[in-house]
Amino acid sequence: MLEIIIGIYSLYTFMRIYISVMQVGYINQQKRKDPVLMPAGKYMVAANYAVAKEKVAIIEHFVDYLMFVWWVFAGFAWLSSLVQVEGNILQAVLFLFGFILINYIVGLPFELYQKFKIDEDFGFNKMTPKMFIMDTLKSALLFIIIGGAVFALLAWIISRYEMWWLWGFVAMFTVAVLANLLMPTFMGLFNKFTPIEEGELKTEITKLMDQAGLKSDGIFIMDASKRDSRLNAFFGGLGKTKRVVLFDTLREKLNTKELLAVLGHELGHFTHGDIWKNIGLMGLLLFIAFYLFGHLPDTLFTQMGVIPHAGVKIAMLLLLLPLVSFVFNPFMSFVSQHNEYAADAYGSKVGGQEHLVSALLKLVTENKSFPKSHPLVIFFYHTHPPVLERLKAMNYDATGVVIGEEEKIEEPALPNDGIFAYMDKEEK
Repeated sequence: MLEIIIGIYSLYTFMRIYISVMQVGYINQQKRKDPVLMPAGKYMVAANYAVAKEKVAIIEHFVDYLMFVWWVFAGFAWLSSLVQVEGNILQAVLFLFGFILINYIVGLPFELYQKFKIDEDFGFNKMTPKMFIMDTLKSALLFIIIGGAVFALLAWIISRYEMWWLWGFVAMFTVAVLANLLMPTFMGLFNKFTPIEEGELKTEITKLMDQAGLKSDGIFIMDASKRDSRLNAFFGGLGKTKRVVLFDTLREKLNTKELLAVLGHELGHFTHGDIWKNIGLMGLLLFIAFYLFGHLPDTLFTQMGVIPHAGVKIAMLLLLLPLVSFVFNPFMSFVSQHNEYAADAYGSKVGGQEHLVSALLKLVTENKSFPKSHPLVIFFYHTHPPVLERLKAMNYDATGVVIGEEEKIEEPALPNDGIFAYMDKEEK
Protein backbone atom coordinates (compact mmCIF):
# COMPACT_ATOMS: atom_id res chain seq x y z
CA MET A 1 0.00 0.00 0.00
CA LEU A 2 2.84 2.39 0.85
CA GLU A 3 4.39 1.79 -2.57
CA ILE A 4 1.09 2.66 -4.27
CA ILE A 5 0.72 5.91 -2.32
CA ILE A 6 4.32 6.91 -3.06
CA GLY A 7 3.74 6.16 -6.75
CA ILE A 8 0.59 8.31 -6.83
CA TYR A 9 2.31 11.13 -4.95
CA SER A 10 5.27 10.94 -7.33
CA LEU A 11 2.93 11.31 -10.31
CA TYR A 12 1.20 14.23 -8.57
CA THR A 13 4.55 15.97 -7.99
CA PHE A 14 5.64 15.35 -11.57
CA MET A 15 2.40 16.89 -12.84
CA ARG A 16 2.81 20.00 -10.69
CA ILE A 17 6.40 20.51 -11.80
CA TYR A 18 5.49 19.83 -15.44
CA ILE A 19 2.67 22.40 -15.33
CA SER A 20 5.00 25.00 -13.80
CA VAL A 21 7.69 24.33 -16.41
CA MET A 22 5.10 24.68 -19.18
CA GLN A 23 3.93 27.96 -17.66
CA VAL A 24 7.47 29.37 -17.54
CA GLY A 25 8.12 28.41 -21.15
CA TYR A 26 4.74 29.73 -22.31
CA ILE A 27 5.13 33.13 -20.66
CA ASN A 28 8.71 33.51 -21.88
CA GLN A 29 7.39 32.86 -25.38
CA GLN A 30 4.40 35.19 -25.10
CA LYS A 31 6.35 38.11 -23.59
CA ARG A 32 8.36 38.38 -26.84
CA LYS A 33 5.21 39.02 -28.83
CA ASP A 34 3.33 42.29 -29.11
CA PRO A 35 2.13 43.51 -25.69
CA VAL A 36 -1.54 43.30 -24.75
CA LEU A 37 -3.43 45.61 -22.36
CA MET A 38 -0.28 47.27 -20.96
CA PRO A 39 2.73 49.07 -22.45
CA ALA A 40 5.74 46.99 -23.48
CA GLY A 41 7.73 47.81 -20.34
CA LYS A 42 4.96 46.88 -17.91
CA TYR A 43 4.06 43.87 -20.04
CA MET A 44 7.63 42.56 -19.74
CA VAL A 45 7.72 43.22 -15.98
CA ALA A 46 4.40 41.42 -15.47
CA ALA A 47 5.71 38.44 -17.43
CA ASN A 48 8.97 38.29 -15.50
CA TYR A 49 7.12 38.53 -12.19
CA ALA A 50 4.94 35.55 -13.14
CA VAL A 51 8.01 33.59 -14.27
CA ALA A 52 9.94 34.40 -11.08
CA LYS A 53 7.07 33.09 -8.91
CA GLU A 54 6.75 29.94 -10.99
CA LYS A 55 10.46 29.16 -10.75
CA VAL A 56 10.28 29.30 -6.96
CA ALA A 57 7.19 27.08 -7.10
CA ILE A 58 9.11 24.43 -9.04
CA ILE A 59 11.76 24.18 -6.33
CA GLU A 60 9.06 24.21 -3.66
CA HIS A 61 7.23 21.31 -5.35
CA PHE A 62 10.45 19.27 -5.31
CA VAL A 63 11.12 20.06 -1.63
CA ASP A 64 7.51 19.12 -0.78
CA TYR A 65 8.12 15.76 -2.43
CA LEU A 66 11.33 15.17 -0.46
CA MET A 67 9.47 16.04 2.75
CA PHE A 68 6.68 13.61 1.88
CA VAL A 69 9.17 10.80 1.30
CA TRP A 70 10.95 11.63 4.56
CA TRP A 71 7.73 11.69 6.56
CA VAL A 72 6.46 8.31 5.37
CA PHE A 73 9.83 6.53 5.58
CA ALA A 74 11.28 8.05 8.73
CA GLY A 75 9.62 11.29 9.90
CA PHE A 76 6.46 9.85 11.43
CA ALA A 77 8.42 7.17 13.31
CA TRP A 78 10.99 9.71 14.53
CA LEU A 79 8.36 12.21 15.69
CA SER A 80 6.35 9.46 17.40
CA SER A 81 9.44 8.44 19.38
CA LEU A 82 9.82 12.03 20.60
CA VAL A 83 6.19 12.51 21.62
CA GLN A 84 5.75 10.07 24.48
CA VAL A 85 3.08 11.42 26.83
CA GLU A 86 0.13 10.03 28.76
CA GLY A 87 -3.26 10.44 27.09
CA ASN A 88 -4.18 9.72 23.49
CA ILE A 89 -5.61 13.17 22.83
CA LEU A 90 -2.66 15.11 24.27
CA GLN A 91 -0.26 12.85 22.39
CA ALA A 92 -2.12 13.49 19.13
CA VAL A 93 -2.18 17.27 19.61
CA LEU A 94 1.55 17.47 20.44
CA PHE A 95 2.40 15.16 17.53
CA LEU A 96 0.43 17.37 15.13
CA PHE A 97 1.98 20.56 16.50
CA GLY A 98 5.39 19.03 15.80
CA PHE A 99 4.30 17.95 12.32
CA ILE A 100 3.00 21.44 11.45
CA LEU A 101 6.04 23.18 12.95
CA ILE A 102 8.56 21.12 10.96
CA ASN A 103 6.66 21.69 7.70
CA TYR A 104 6.42 25.41 8.47
CA ILE A 105 10.15 25.72 9.11
CA VAL A 106 10.94 23.92 5.83
CA GLY A 107 8.53 26.17 3.89
CA LEU A 108 9.57 29.43 5.61
CA PRO A 109 12.54 30.22 3.28
CA PHE A 110 10.21 30.08 0.27
CA GLU A 111 7.74 32.45 1.94
CA LEU A 112 10.50 34.88 2.90
CA TYR A 113 12.06 34.80 -0.57
CA GLN A 114 8.68 35.37 -2.23
CA LYS A 115 7.78 38.27 0.04
CA PHE A 116 11.09 40.02 0.70
CA LYS A 117 12.88 39.29 -2.56
CA ILE A 118 10.44 38.76 -5.45
CA ASP A 119 7.53 40.89 -4.20
CA GLU A 120 9.96 43.50 -2.91
CA ASP A 121 11.84 43.72 -6.21
CA PHE A 122 8.62 44.05 -8.22
CA GLY A 123 7.21 46.74 -5.94
CA PHE A 124 4.44 44.80 -4.19
CA ASN A 125 5.70 44.16 -0.69
CA LYS A 126 5.20 46.92 1.88
CA MET A 127 5.66 44.67 4.91
CA THR A 128 8.63 45.20 7.22
CA PRO A 129 10.45 42.31 8.95
CA LYS A 130 9.00 43.50 12.26
CA MET A 131 5.46 43.38 10.86
CA PHE A 132 6.11 39.91 9.42
CA ILE A 133 7.30 38.66 12.83
CA MET A 134 4.28 40.17 14.58
CA ASP A 135 1.88 38.62 12.03
CA THR A 136 3.63 35.26 12.45
CA LEU A 137 3.33 35.41 16.24
CA LYS A 138 -0.37 36.33 16.05
CA SER A 139 -1.00 33.51 13.56
CA ALA A 140 0.90 31.07 15.76
CA LEU A 141 -1.14 32.05 18.82
CA LEU A 142 -4.40 31.65 16.90
CA PHE A 143 -3.24 28.29 15.57
CA ILE A 144 -2.25 27.01 19.00
CA ILE A 145 -5.64 27.95 20.45
CA ILE A 146 -7.99 27.13 17.58
CA GLY A 147 -5.86 24.49 15.85
CA GLY A 148 -5.21 22.76 19.15
CA ALA A 149 -8.93 22.62 19.89
CA VAL A 150 -9.70 21.26 16.40
CA PHE A 151 -6.94 18.65 16.63
CA ALA A 152 -8.18 17.58 20.07
CA LEU A 153 -11.74 17.25 18.77
CA LEU A 154 -10.62 15.14 15.80
CA ALA A 155 -8.42 12.96 18.01
CA TRP A 156 -11.34 12.38 20.38
CA ILE A 157 -13.61 11.40 17.47
CA ILE A 158 -11.00 8.98 16.09
CA SER A 159 -10.50 7.32 19.47
CA ARG A 160 -14.25 7.03 20.15
CA TYR A 161 -15.96 6.12 16.86
CA GLU A 162 -15.30 3.32 14.41
CA MET A 163 -16.69 5.47 11.56
CA TRP A 164 -14.51 8.36 12.68
CA TRP A 165 -14.11 9.61 9.11
CA LEU A 166 -17.82 10.44 8.86
CA TRP A 167 -18.05 12.30 12.17
CA GLY A 168 -14.67 13.88 11.52
CA PHE A 169 -16.01 15.25 8.25
CA VAL A 170 -19.10 16.66 9.99
CA ALA A 171 -16.92 18.32 12.62
CA MET A 172 -14.46 19.83 10.11
CA PHE A 173 -17.19 21.04 7.79
CA THR A 174 -18.83 22.78 10.75
CA VAL A 175 -15.51 24.36 11.70
CA ALA A 176 -15.04 25.58 8.10
CA VAL A 177 -18.47 27.24 8.08
CA LEU A 178 -17.76 28.88 11.46
CA ALA A 179 -14.41 30.11 10.13
CA ASN A 180 -16.22 31.86 7.25
CA LEU A 181 -18.68 33.32 9.74
CA LEU A 182 -15.93 34.67 12.01
CA MET A 183 -13.49 35.70 9.27
CA PRO A 184 -14.01 39.47 9.77
CA THR A 185 -13.16 39.07 13.46
CA PHE A 186 -9.94 37.20 12.75
CA MET A 187 -8.90 39.64 10.03
CA GLY A 188 -9.30 42.47 12.53
CA LEU A 189 -6.26 41.10 14.37
CA PHE A 190 -4.06 41.84 11.36
CA ASN A 191 -5.66 44.80 9.59
CA LYS A 192 -7.51 47.95 10.54
CA PHE A 193 -11.06 48.28 9.20
CA THR A 194 -12.35 51.84 9.06
CA PRO A 195 -16.07 52.49 8.33
CA ILE A 196 -16.40 54.36 5.06
CA GLU A 197 -17.21 58.04 5.47
CA GLU A 198 -20.58 59.48 4.56
CA GLY A 199 -20.77 60.61 0.97
CA GLU A 200 -21.59 59.69 -2.61
CA LEU A 201 -19.66 56.41 -2.60
CA LYS A 202 -21.31 55.08 0.54
CA THR A 203 -24.75 56.14 -0.69
CA GLU A 204 -24.27 54.42 -4.05
CA ILE A 205 -22.87 51.24 -2.47
CA THR A 206 -25.84 51.12 -0.09
CA LYS A 207 -28.21 51.42 -3.07
CA LEU A 208 -26.48 48.50 -4.81
CA MET A 209 -26.72 46.38 -1.65
CA ASP A 210 -30.39 47.19 -1.19
CA GLN A 211 -31.03 46.31 -4.82
CA ALA A 212 -29.34 42.93 -4.30
CA GLY A 213 -31.09 42.33 -0.96
CA LEU A 214 -27.82 42.25 0.98
CA LYS A 215 -27.90 43.10 4.67
CA SER A 216 -24.39 43.69 5.94
CA ASP A 217 -22.46 44.65 9.05
CA GLY A 218 -21.18 47.74 7.27
CA ILE A 219 -18.89 49.10 4.56
CA PHE A 220 -15.21 49.29 5.50
CA ILE A 221 -11.87 50.43 4.12
CA MET A 222 -9.01 48.02 4.94
CA ASP A 223 -5.45 49.29 5.33
CA ALA A 224 -4.05 46.71 2.89
CA SER A 225 -1.39 49.14 1.67
CA LYS A 226 0.73 48.69 4.79
CA ARG A 227 1.49 45.13 3.62
CA ASP A 228 0.94 45.08 -0.13
CA SER A 229 0.25 47.40 -3.06
CA ARG A 230 -2.22 45.13 -4.88
CA LEU A 231 -5.83 46.16 -5.47
CA ASN A 232 -8.83 44.16 -4.27
CA ALA A 233 -12.29 44.18 -2.70
CA PHE A 234 -14.45 41.47 -1.17
CA PHE A 235 -17.48 40.58 0.93
CA GLY A 236 -16.44 38.90 4.17
CA GLY A 237 -18.39 36.84 6.67
CA LEU A 238 -21.73 35.08 6.59
CA GLY A 239 -25.19 36.02 7.86
CA LYS A 240 -25.21 39.14 10.01
CA THR A 241 -21.40 39.31 10.02
CA LYS A 242 -21.26 40.08 6.28
CA ARG A 243 -19.33 43.23 5.51
CA VAL A 244 -18.22 45.05 2.37
CA VAL A 245 -14.44 45.55 2.37
CA LEU A 246 -12.49 47.82 0.01
CA PHE A 247 -8.71 47.80 -0.02
CA ASP A 248 -7.42 51.33 0.46
CA THR A 249 -5.27 50.71 -2.62
CA LEU A 250 -8.41 50.04 -4.66
CA ARG A 251 -10.07 53.18 -3.33
CA GLU A 252 -7.04 55.19 -4.40
CA LYS A 253 -6.74 53.86 -7.96
CA LEU A 254 -10.37 53.49 -9.13
CA ASN A 255 -12.96 56.21 -9.57
CA THR A 256 -16.42 55.95 -8.03
CA LYS A 257 -18.11 54.38 -11.04
CA GLU A 258 -15.35 51.80 -11.43
CA LEU A 259 -15.55 50.93 -7.74
CA LEU A 260 -19.31 50.46 -8.00
CA ALA A 261 -18.86 48.16 -10.99
CA VAL A 262 -16.32 46.04 -9.07
CA LEU A 263 -18.66 45.84 -6.09
CA GLY A 264 -21.48 44.99 -8.48
CA HIS A 265 -19.40 42.01 -9.59
CA GLU A 266 -18.99 40.92 -5.96
CA LEU A 267 -22.72 41.41 -5.38
CA GLY A 268 -23.28 39.13 -8.34
CA HIS A 269 -21.60 36.35 -6.37
CA PHE A 270 -23.96 37.10 -3.47
CA THR A 271 -27.15 37.14 -5.54
CA HIS A 272 -26.18 33.91 -7.31
CA GLY A 273 -25.42 32.15 -4.01
CA ASP A 274 -21.81 31.51 -5.01
CA ILE A 275 -20.59 31.65 -1.41
CA TRP A 276 -22.83 28.74 -0.47
CA LYS A 277 -21.91 26.89 -3.66
CA ASN A 278 -18.23 27.21 -2.74
CA ILE A 279 -18.93 25.98 0.78
CA GLY A 280 -20.82 23.04 -0.70
CA LEU A 281 -17.90 22.20 -3.02
CA MET A 282 -15.50 22.46 -0.11
CA GLY A 283 -17.76 20.10 1.84
CA LEU A 284 -17.72 17.61 -1.04
CA LEU A 285 -13.92 17.73 -1.16
CA LEU A 286 -13.69 17.22 2.60
CA PHE A 287 -16.10 14.30 2.46
CA ILE A 288 -14.11 12.56 -0.29
CA ALA A 289 -10.86 13.15 1.60
CA PHE A 290 -12.17 11.87 4.93
CA TYR A 291 -13.74 8.84 3.26
CA LEU A 292 -10.51 7.91 1.48
CA PHE A 293 -8.23 8.48 4.43
CA GLY A 294 -10.67 6.88 6.84
CA HIS A 295 -10.29 3.62 4.91
CA LEU A 296 -6.50 3.49 4.79
CA PRO A 297 -5.46 0.05 6.14
CA ASP A 298 -3.49 -0.22 9.36
CA THR A 299 -0.82 -2.12 7.43
CA LEU A 300 0.12 1.17 5.77
CA PHE A 301 1.13 2.63 9.12
CA THR A 302 2.93 -0.58 10.03
CA GLN A 303 4.99 -0.20 6.85
CA MET A 304 5.88 3.31 8.02
CA GLY A 305 6.99 1.92 11.38
CA VAL A 306 4.33 3.67 13.47
CA ILE A 307 1.27 2.76 15.50
CA PRO A 308 -1.85 4.22 13.80
CA HIS A 309 -2.78 6.55 16.64
CA ALA A 310 -4.98 9.62 16.07
CA GLY A 311 -2.11 12.04 15.53
CA VAL A 312 -0.53 9.95 12.77
CA LYS A 313 -3.89 9.47 11.02
CA ILE A 314 -4.63 13.19 11.04
CA ALA A 315 -1.09 14.01 9.88
CA MET A 316 -1.46 11.55 7.01
CA LEU A 317 -4.72 13.25 6.06
CA LEU A 318 -2.99 16.66 6.06
CA LEU A 319 -0.10 15.24 4.05
CA LEU A 320 -2.29 13.77 1.32
CA LEU A 321 -5.08 16.37 1.24
CA PRO A 322 -3.26 18.55 -1.36
CA LEU A 323 -3.14 15.51 -3.68
CA VAL A 324 -6.92 15.05 -3.45
CA SER A 325 -7.39 18.80 -3.94
CA PHE A 326 -5.24 18.70 -7.07
CA VAL A 327 -7.41 15.98 -8.62
CA PHE A 328 -10.52 17.97 -7.63
CA ASN A 329 -9.11 21.29 -8.90
CA PRO A 330 -10.28 21.12 -12.54
CA PHE A 331 -13.90 20.71 -11.44
CA MET A 332 -13.55 23.52 -8.88
CA SER A 333 -11.90 25.76 -11.48
CA PHE A 334 -14.65 25.08 -14.03
CA VAL A 335 -17.42 25.97 -11.58
CA SER A 336 -15.55 29.03 -10.27
CA GLN A 337 -14.81 30.39 -13.75
CA HIS A 338 -18.48 29.94 -14.72
CA ASN A 339 -19.46 31.89 -11.59
CA GLU A 340 -17.04 34.69 -12.50
CA TYR A 341 -18.59 35.15 -15.92
CA ALA A 342 -22.03 35.34 -14.32
CA ALA A 343 -20.79 37.85 -11.73
CA ASP A 344 -19.26 39.97 -14.50
CA ALA A 345 -22.64 39.99 -16.25
CA TYR A 346 -24.34 41.15 -13.05
CA GLY A 347 -21.66 43.78 -12.39
CA SER A 348 -22.05 45.08 -15.94
CA LYS A 349 -25.79 45.32 -15.45
CA VAL A 350 -25.79 47.25 -12.17
CA GLY A 351 -22.51 49.15 -12.49
CA GLY A 352 -22.16 49.67 -16.22
CA GLN A 353 -20.23 47.40 -18.55
CA GLU A 354 -17.83 50.13 -19.65
CA HIS A 355 -16.95 50.89 -16.01
CA LEU A 356 -16.31 47.22 -15.17
CA VAL A 357 -14.12 46.88 -18.26
CA SER A 358 -12.19 50.01 -17.25
CA ALA A 359 -11.76 48.69 -13.70
CA LEU A 360 -10.49 45.31 -14.94
CA LEU A 361 -7.95 47.02 -17.19
CA LYS A 362 -6.65 49.05 -14.23
CA LEU A 363 -6.54 45.98 -11.97
CA VAL A 364 -4.46 44.06 -14.50
CA THR A 365 -1.99 46.93 -14.90
CA GLU A 366 -1.68 47.87 -11.22
CA ASN A 367 -1.41 44.26 -10.01
CA LYS A 368 1.13 43.44 -12.75
CA SER A 369 -1.01 40.47 -13.77
CA PHE A 370 0.31 38.92 -16.96
CA PRO A 371 -2.85 38.50 -19.08
CA LYS A 372 -1.92 35.09 -20.54
CA SER A 373 -1.40 31.64 -19.02
CA HIS A 374 -0.72 28.15 -20.29
CA PRO A 375 -3.94 26.13 -20.82
CA LEU A 376 -2.86 23.58 -18.18
CA VAL A 377 -2.50 26.33 -15.57
CA ILE A 378 -5.96 27.65 -16.44
CA PHE A 379 -7.42 24.13 -16.31
CA PHE A 380 -5.97 23.18 -12.93
CA TYR A 381 -5.52 26.38 -10.97
CA HIS A 382 -7.44 29.38 -12.27
CA THR A 383 -10.48 30.32 -10.21
CA HIS A 384 -10.98 33.26 -12.60
CA PRO A 385 -11.11 33.06 -16.40
CA PRO A 386 -8.21 34.75 -18.25
CA VAL A 387 -8.83 38.48 -18.25
CA LEU A 388 -8.81 38.56 -22.08
CA GLU A 389 -11.67 36.05 -22.10
CA ARG A 390 -13.58 38.02 -19.46
CA LEU A 391 -13.24 41.18 -21.52
CA LYS A 392 -14.31 39.32 -24.66
CA ALA A 393 -17.43 38.07 -22.86
CA MET A 394 -18.26 41.73 -22.15
CA ASN A 395 -17.97 42.54 -25.87
CA TYR A 396 -14.57 44.21 -25.46
CA ASP A 397 -11.95 43.04 -27.92
CA ALA A 398 -8.58 43.61 -26.27
CA THR A 399 -6.53 42.40 -29.24
CA GLY A 400 -3.79 44.93 -29.78
CA VAL A 401 -5.14 47.21 -27.03
CA VAL A 402 -2.51 48.91 -24.86
CA ILE A 403 -3.64 50.93 -21.86
CA GLY A 404 -1.49 53.80 -20.65
CA GLU A 405 1.70 55.32 -21.97
CA GLU A 406 5.11 53.72 -22.10
CA GLU A 407 7.34 54.67 -19.21
CA LYS A 408 10.85 53.81 -18.17
CA ILE A 409 10.77 50.96 -15.67
CA GLU A 410 13.66 49.76 -13.55
CA GLU A 411 13.25 46.04 -14.08
CA PRO A 412 14.56 43.77 -11.29
CA ALA A 413 17.76 41.95 -12.17
CA LEU A 414 16.77 38.32 -11.73
CA PRO A 415 19.24 35.48 -12.36
CA ASN A 416 18.69 33.48 -15.54
CA ASP A 417 21.34 30.85 -15.03
CA GLY A 418 21.46 27.49 -13.31
CA ILE A 419 18.75 24.87 -13.79
CA PHE A 420 16.34 27.42 -15.35
CA ALA A 421 18.68 28.76 -18.03
CA TYR A 422 17.14 26.69 -20.81
CA MET A 423 13.72 28.21 -20.12
CA ASP A 424 14.95 31.73 -20.81
CA LYS A 425 16.76 31.24 -24.09
CA GLU A 426 15.70 33.59 -26.83
CA GLU A 427 13.79 31.97 -29.66
CA LYS A 428 15.79 31.58 -32.86
